[in-house]
This record gives sequence, structure tokens and C-alpha cells, in this order.
Amino acid sequence: MKALSPRQVANRLAKLVQWAECGDSIQRTYQFADFLTSMKFVQDVAHAAERVQHHPDILVRWNKVSLTLSTHDAGGITEKDFVFAADADRLAAPRLPPEATPPVPAVPL
Repeated sequence: MKALSPRQVANRLAKLVQWAECGDSIQRTYQFADFLTSMKFVQDVAHAAERVQHHPDILVRWNKVSLTLSTHDAGGITEKDFVFAADADRLAAPRLPPEATPPVPAVPL
């Protein structure tokens, strides 16, 4: 899989709420009600990552979970990262407070 150009990354980021470019990765922090909800989300992300064999870097800080996505063997950000980001948003949506839940695209980016 080939890394996306800066323009391609910017175009895809425009379709994802609260995701940002961070070097050669994309990143988002989710804020949940409490630690247990955060950990349930992390477990869902772990299962999804295993299914597609694409594993994000995960940082947990009590009720906050940050995901960082990059396709290391491609040397940067690929379509695979954006597909997983959209999946992570769908996994998080039922657990986020209503005001923190952005609209999630129905189809992969």
C-alpha cells in the first residue's frame, strides 16, 4: 500500500471530525464518561485491529483514549488509516456523550 500525498491526506481529514495530522500519522482523542468506558472502547478497537491486522498506537489517560494511526510499512498515512479511523469513530459513538459524538460517515472514506 502506498502512502497518500499531503493533498490526499488533507482531503480525507476534512471528512473526519476531530482527527488531525500528526507527523506521518493521524490522531484523535476520545473523551468518555469514565475509565471503564474508555477500556471497553479500547477492547473494541483491539478486536477491530486484529480483524484487519492494522494496529493503532493507543494511549489511555483515565477517561481519554488517543489513537494514532500510520501505515509503517508504507512510511506514512495510507487509505488503510482512514478506513480504520472511521471504524474507530463508529465504535466510539455509542459510548460518547451526545454532545461529543460527531456525525460518522455511513460508507468508508
